Amino acid sequence: MSSDYSDQAHAINARDVDFDFDTVPMHYIPGEVMATHIINVMHLVLPEGERAMAQALAEALPLIEDERLREEVRGFIGQETMHASSHEKARNQLDRLGLDVGPMVERVGWLVDRMLGDHGLTGRAKREWLSERLALFAGMEHYTAVIGEWLLTNDKLETKGMHPAMLDLIRWHGAEEVEHRSVVYDAYMYVDGGYGRKARQALIASTGLLALFVVSSGYLFQRDPSKDKGRFWPLQLASASLRGVVPNFATFFTEIPRYLKPGFHPSQLGPMDNALRYLAQSPATRAAGA
Repeated sequence: MSSDYSDQAHAINARDVDFDFDTVPMHYIPGEVMATHIINVMHLVLPEGERAMAQALAEALPLIEDERLREEVRGFIGQETMHASSHEKARNQLDRLGLDVGPMVERVGWLVDRMLGDHGLTGRAKREWLSERLALFAGMEHYTAVIGEWLLTNDKLETKGMHPAMLDLIRWHGAEEVEHRSVVYDAYMYVDGGYGRKARQALIASTGLLALFVVSSGYLFQRDPSKDKGRFWPLQLASASLRGVVPNFATFFTEIPRYLKPGFHPSQLGPMDNALRYLAQSPATRAAGA
């Protein structure tokens, strides 16, 4: 194991949370229709990828003999399971408001299973395919960690008056992304660790996530039944990104050199103090423990 990993003494555990979405409106960022749908992608579409990540890590678990990394992997899987159930509640509220996202989520889930499932392989082919998936997911987790830090430190959403339950949801999720940012990377380095595979899949992860955000948010905008949503969603999307209401989409390109720098480790993204501080005070975490 790398010294970077051994220096990251932090236990990963799933947390009980209790969100109340009953008063969440369709556009929970006031005056920001497209920004709302970009955030919707984070909690409606990305969980399908997180489910595939958890499955790949479960497959990798028997190959990992380092007990501490095994503990981290089990904690990661538990956190992703909690993410899925919490985001399902938010999705149900949007369904009640008339935003029918079921067909899109089902389509993405089908695509993820077809592209990133285990395919019933055995022997060397199974190990190679697992390594490819872990490398891809490690690249994706780099971006979710960077976006998670943005959610914790950027005050634009709060200033805009984003509904507190939804703000808590994405900040709680973002904080846990920061907290477990090293797990998939370390699992990949343990199982395979090849630089070429890591670089190739990082490029696929960056372009794939960017395409997913653009296509999915555009779809959600089209499905939005509101008459006052405006027109020409690509312009609204670009505006939200440039104004910093959502993470800048250029991040999917500017982060590539850092991730591919020889010797990089996710711990180099910086301290996780903001994440741990938020997780300790999240209203949903407190509500679950009340």
